[in-house]
Amino acid sequence: MKIKKIIAGLLISAMSTMILAGCSSKDEVFRIGVNQFITHAALDASYQGFVDALADAGYIDGENIKLDLQNAQGDQATASTIATKLVNDNNDLILAIATPSAQAVANATKDIPILITAVTDPAGSGLVASNEAPGGNVSGTSDLTPIKNQIDLLMKLVPTAKNIAILYCSSESNSKIQAEIAVAAAAEVGLTTVEATVSNSNEIQQVVQSLVGKVDAIYAPTDNIIAAGMPTVALVANDNGIPVICGESGMVDQGGLATNGIDYYKLGWLTGVQAVKIIKGEATTDKMPIEYLPDDQYTIQINKEVAAQLGITIPADLQAE
Repeated sequence: MKIKKIIAGLLISAMSTMILAGCSSKDEVFRIGVNQFITHAALDASYQGFVDALADAGYIDGENIKLDLQNAQGDQATASTIATKLVNDNNDLILAIATPSAQAVANATKDIPILITAVTDPAGSGLVASNEAPGGNVSGTSDLTPIKNQIDLLMKLVPTAKNIAILYCSSESNSKIQAEIAVAAAAEVGLTTVEATVSNSNEIQQVVQSLVGKVDAIYAPTDNIIAAGMPTVALVANDNGIPVICGESGMVDQGGLATNGIDYYKLGWLTGVQAVKIIKGEATTDKMPIEYLPDDQYTIQINKEVAAQLGITIPADLQAE
């Protein structure tokens, strides 16, 4: 009887150890919630770069990390709902892709570390104390593009341009920042600008149509609503002979004329490298500066089919791009 009790005790002890080991193993899975504002090529690429950078460092979804990707489909209220969900789910880290999602998540928690990407000016958008020293639970990467270079590219491709429209969504703070830079850059080269804004995707066609006969070209920054609605922009603009210079390459693929922009996959990768440092305990968001891709990674891309449709001759020094 005594031996049976000892054996029973050992079995119970062994089972308890196994249960605890199972809980410990489960606890070791690092949970990352993702709030992506909308679906379009640039944001999708930034997420993939993030995932691949984690995998390259040995962090695989479903093994030692758990990724929960949520998409707001361009709706700010939905982005806020997703932010609340990700906080309530007790994620260890939250990735916010694009400014509206970043603002939603930052408003939802001051405790969980947040990494942001595809955000033009985190400090200007009220997300961090400064881009050099964030000072809180938010850090990440900026997709600030070489806007002056993009305006210069417009002038090379459309040298007769006098009046241009800056097309963006008025509710996106990152777009307002880019619009201000674009207006200043245009003024430096003698261009007159008009701001053409939409409040949602349903207004894109009407707003672009209103520019026909009034402007010589359109500049569209890395605006999420415009990027997602780029096929509509291109349909109206190209059919009416209006070249569109874009903030990023995905917009060119969707019918824009050209860009001098960044690689969003590489930007997401850079954010993933930051995440690895946080997971390993090597860095904290408050002391992690906002990072940018180096200037030598800017790339000129020209849609030759659109150039032909618009009757635009690509200068010789851009032919190899």
